[in-house]
Amino acid sequence: MNIPAHPHTLFKGQRFAVFGLGRNGLSAVCALAMYGAHVQAWDDTEATRSALKQHLSSSQQKHVYLAPFTTLEGFTALILSPGIPHHLPYPHPIAQYAKQAGIPILSDAELLYRAVRSYGSQARFIGITGTNGKSTTTALLAHIFHQAEIPTAAGGNLGPAALSLPLLPNRGIYVLEMSSYMLERLKSLHFNAACLLNLTPDHLDRHGDMTGYTHAKMHIFNHQTPQDLAVIGVDDPLCRHIAHTLFQKRNVICETISTTDPTSTYFGENGTLWHHDHVLAHTGPTLLGCHNMQNAAAAVAMARFMGISDQAVAQALLSFPGLPHRQKRVATCHNITFIDDSKATNAEATSWALECYEKVIWIAGGLAKDNGITPLIPLFHRLVHTFLIGKDAPILASTLAAHHVPYSMVDTLENAVPAAYHEARRTSTTIILLSPACASFDQFANFEARGIRFQELVQNICQTAQES
Repeated sequence: MNIPAHPHTLFKGQRFAVFGLGRNGLSAVCALAMYGAHVQAWDDTEATRSALKQHLSSSQQKHVYLAPFTTLEGFTALILSPGIPHHLPYPHPIAQYAKQAGIPILSDAELLYRAVRSYGSQARFIGITGTNGKSTTTALLAHIFHQAEIPTAAGGNLGPAALSLPLLPNRGIYVLEMSSYMLERLKSLHFNAACLLNLTPDHLDRHGDMTGYTHAKMHIFNHQTPQDLAVIGVDDPLCRHIAHTLFQKRNVICETISTTDPTSTYFGENGTLWHHDHVLAHTGPTLLGCHNMQNAAAAVAMARFMGISDQAVAQALLSFPGLPHRQKRVATCHNITFIDDSKATNAEATSWALECYEKVIWIAGGLAKDNGITPLIPLFHRLVHTFLIGKDAPILASTLAAHHVPYSMVDTLENAVPAAYHEARRTSTTIILLSPACASFDQFANFEARGIRFQELVQNICQTAQES
């Protein structure tokens, strides 16, 4: 294959509108301009618009027009920031412009796929979705490919925006974490392997109800052929039904993963992964808990489908370094271990962390999702004391109080961490767990910022303890 050295004509003659210049939008503008498209871009925040100007090279600036939109007539497509609704709970005016002009609203992942194919590359695409576990599974699978020396680029909802990823050769593999917001804006992207890990209520304001949310997630299997792989976790009822439907109605290879059903294609239990009745591999210390067994099973299924040997897969599982803010051990001080699980932005994710420890001091709170922490009631017996932060702390407090769980309302992480340390020492509890079960946006820019602040506070405590 002759790979062009400077693929500046991939989108030549096309005109794109980009609205919302966060991580995805900024990368989209830069990439589209580099690939020869003409781009009109806008964001309502002046600081964000200024940041775009700083990111554009002189050659890219010739292709970019920064101005608010009054119409989308004549555009090829609209790339809309994932967080901006085009349908529910109400369509943004820019989405109405797209509808009036009859142009599609696309995810940047869709444009990556088009760019790669226009580039002449037959690099394969893997998509990973689900309510929880997407990021770990994406990073783990990319790690397996890297260890096998396969040209690999990973991103999407996790890490680099899709359109900022490099153009790969034929033997390359893209591993994309796909949110429901991204999936509902696909047009032609074809995943050679697609995975649906699990489904629990989330983003219902955006999708209307669980039916709408499920429908959005199911887009990951669109365009698959009999030569492709569908991987589905079957530990929740919705996904079991979807797996059955795919088996019955779709001419596609479908394999199941589970931590509860040994008859599934891939089964994980107590750190061991099975393929039918054969032990394939064991997980390392960064993949604790049954939820990570599900993530590992999904990654192994897709890696083997892509031709990675069992030996290489097994070695990569043991060397996986884990992800920041996903049950990451920050430090141990006076036999007390601090765990950063800031990525747990809903109760389901927090349940996975709580199941890993017999007794914990728990730090939780922020912007609560539907049902708050009521799904965690069966795990309340593990809570020695809970420290609540953030806007919806009173909602969480009422649930804890109704079940006689000791708690303190401390408002901020700055108050919570030292208070948790003091309580852990007083009660001889060895685990302090930040696993908020809530979104972070009331006090932090994102869950990463929340986790970083937690780590800073922990380091301060440990340093003070060493000096005393």
